[in-house]
Amino acid sequence: MRGARDGDVPERRAVLALRPRLLALRALGLGDLLTALPALRALADAFPAHHRVLATPAPLAPLALLAGAADEVVPAAGLGRLPPGPAAPDVAVDLHGRGPESHRLLAALRPRRLIAFGCPAAGVPGPLWLPGEHEVARWCRLLAESGIPADPARLDLAVEPEPAAAGATIVHPGAASAARRWPAERFAAVARHEVTAGRRVLVTGGPAEAPLAAAVARRARLGPEAVLAGRTDVVGLARIVAAAARVVCPDTGVAHLATALGTPSVVLFGPMSPGEWGPPPGPLHRALWAGRTGDPHGRTLDPGLGDICVGDVVAALRELPPRAAVRVGAPRGSRLGRRDTGRAPTVRRRPPPSR
Repeated sequence: MRGARDGDVPERRAVLALRPRLLALRALGLGDLLTALPALRALADAFPAHHRVLATPAPLAPLALLAGAADEVVPAAGLGRLPPGPAAPDVAVDLHGRGPESHRLLAALRPRRLIAFGCPAAGVPGPLWLPGEHEVARWCRLLAESGIPADPARLDLAVEPEPAAAGATIVHPGAASAARRWPAERFAAVARHEVTAGRRVLVTGGPAEAPLAAAVARRARLGPEAVLAGRTDVVGLARIVAAAARVVCPDTGVAHLATALGTPSVVLFGPMSPGEWGPPPGPLHRALWAGRTGDPHGRTLDPGLGDICVGDVVAALRELPPRAAVRVGAPRGSRLGRRDTGRAPTVRRRPPPSR
């Protein structure tokens, strides 16, 4: 799959063949793409004459192109073989991980320059990987220490808000692993509270999360029209979040959409610290965390996430500013809300006596 900007016009292909190519690898999920936006935008500034190609999962291509993350997207999920290009890339950038697998995958393409964290196992020199670093800051530092200025505040995303979702509370119960999925009955309790407070609730999710979203809606006594899970693509989901008044979700891609779109949010953290994946500090976002880490890929609910109770989330929602006070659709690359993204506001709790 090629990005919409590439086209199949022979003249267009001929022009692109004359431009040097930059290939960036970020073959992960939605949140991973959004946390890499500042680095991808820095690459655009540093290599204006290059044709920038992003290797990322195909469903994310429309959002990546909309965000200006690349001129072209090639499908890549995980570290399988990349689609062949017309020639070796002039520059390859590993925004995927610390290596060695991702380093070797890009080195096999024989780029003139490989930008990556240092990895002796792959024979690649580079900056030192720092455990516990915030994901946004990590990739900006990789570029900065490679001679490419990068601003971690360039997280903003501009999409047209979905009118049908205007002013709603978005409840997004899904996450990639069971360890990061707060119980459905608790999400339903939060949704009921929002309805009681006079707010409309919409439940979002991907196609695989549609049963979970429907279960939350049933327990919250919402109608089927409130369930949007599986009914939107990634840009449609972004438009819903852009129009919403607030979002409540686990540590997952929708949390990063809320950050990028300036939508107030309450994000529930369990096995991972908000210091590594949380939203930027400030009044728009509340990160709830019990203060313990665990296995983010675990098959059962993380105990720390389980320690967050419904009352914690309801209290955090009360602290969010009204959406009317927030700019919607800030221009791409703007400095709206420019802040250090290294640490997120955190609520640490002792395990409650009962829930």
